Amino acid sequence: MLNEYIKKLNKEKTIYLQIKISPGKPRTEIKEIMENNVIKISISSPPEKGKANKELIKFLSKEFNIQKDNIKITSGQTDKIKLIRLSI
Repeated sequence: MLNEYIKKLNKEKTIYLQIKISPGKPRTEIKEIMENNVIKISISSPPEKGKANKELIKFLSKEFNIQKDNIKITSGQTDKIKLIRLSI
């Protein structure tokens, strides 16, 4: 589902993604890519003390095969919609 974003990251070395999270779900997984290119992701961790953000970074690290240090939440730390910067 993220193949076009992975290709773009490999080509451009840095990309930004808008992600809408739903914390406290049974599994961490991509639910859909909405029409406005917002990626909807369910997160298994609860939305407390940064746990959901940490889980999101861990998940994106696996999906994009990049180190966690290369993923930054640039805005939306405490919001459901976040702007994420990924770089290689």
